[in-house]
Amino acid sequence: MAKTENGRILVTGGAGLIGSAVVWQLNRMGYDRILIADRMDRSEKWRNLVPLRFEDYIDGNDLLDRIQFSPDLLSDVQTVYHLGACSATTETDSDFLMRNNFEFTKVLAQWAVATDVRFVYASSAATYGAREDDFREDLPLDSLRPLNMYGYSKHLFDQYAEGCGLLNYIVGLKYFNVFGPNEDHKGDMRSVVHKAFHQIRDTGKLELFQSHRPDFQDGCQQRDFLYVKDAVRMTVHLAQQREANGLFNLGSGVAHTWLELGNAIFAALGMEPNIHFIPMPEHLRPKYQYRTCATIDKLRATGYSQPLTPLAHAVRDYVVNYLSPNLRLGDEKPEAAA
Repeated sequence: MAKTENGRILVTGGAGLIGSAVVWQLNRMGYDRILIADRMDRSEKWRNLVPLRFEDYIDGNDLLDRIQFSPDLLSDVQTVYHLGACSATTETDSDFLMRNNFEFTKVLAQWAVATDVRFVYASSAATYGAREDDFREDLPLDSLRPLNMYGYSKHLFDQYAEGCGLLNYIVGLKYFNVFGPNEDHKGDMRSVVHKAFHQIRDTGKLELFQSHRPDFQDGCQQRDFLYVKDAVRMTVHLAQQREANGLFNLGSGVAHTWLELGNAIFAALGMEPNIHFIPMPEHLRPKYQYRTCATIDKLRATGYSQPLTPLAHAVRDYVVNYLSPNLRLGDEKPEAAA
C-alpha cells in the first residue's frame, strides 16, 4: 500500500468491528483519504465512525452500482479492504448470504484486479468447519466442510477465487476469534469478553458451557482468541506486501481455554473468579468445536514480526480502557492506543 498524494483507500464494512478498527489503525499511520462503505442498520454501529477520520461514506448498494456503472468515480482508489459481510453464523437466509458475501465479493475483486487495485478481503476460520487441529492454509479447499451457511458463503468465494486464478493477485484473511472495542452492535455475535463483562457486572458471576466430552474438563475447551488491535496490524501489513497473495490465517497461534479467558476478565475487573458451568443446549452439541488454533507461519514468512498481545493484557486493555468507560477506538487515552 504505497502512500500517494491522491490515492484513496476503500474500506467496506467500515462501521463494523474489524472495518472500523482498520480505519483507526490507518488513521494512526497518517492515512485519512479513506472511503467507507457500509450498510447502516438499526444498530448503534454508526457510533464507531464518530472518532475516525475519513473522506467520504457510501452505502454498500451504491458502491456496487458505482463499480458496475460509474467505475471512473473510483479511479483514485489504490487499496481495498473488503471487510463488509453478514457475519452472523446463525443467519439462515441463504439467498441473502450468497448475494452479500459471495456475489458482491466477486464483483469487487474482479474490478480491483482488472484495475490493479490492491484487494484484501475477509474470509473466515469458519471455512475450516468442524476440524479441531491442522488449521493450515494449504489444505485443499475441496476438503473443507463449513458447518453453517455463513462459513459456506465465505468458503465458496475462496474456491471461486482459486479456481479462476484471482487468489494469485489478492489476499484472503481467515480471521479466528477476534474480540475488542467496537463490537457493541453485534448482538449475539459479540465476543465472550463483551458478553461476560456485562454478565459479571450485572450478576457477579460468569456462566460457561459445560464440556460434554470426557477428554475436555469443564471450561477447558480452547479457542484462538485474537485481539482486534493485533488483527488490524496484521491486516494492514498484508495489504502493504504486494508480493503476498492467497489465503492467510489471522490468529494468535495459541489456544487458550475458556477458564483462562474468564479468569482474565475477572482480574481486569479486580474481582475474584466466580464461574458457573451450565449445560450446552442440545442443538449446539453436534456442531461444537472443542479446540481451534491458527497456524500463522505463512503470515510470519511475509515479514510480520510484531509480538502478539498476551491474552490477559488484551482483555485488560479492552475491559479497562473501552468497556468500563464505554469508549470506542479513537476515543481512548493516548497510552491505551498503543
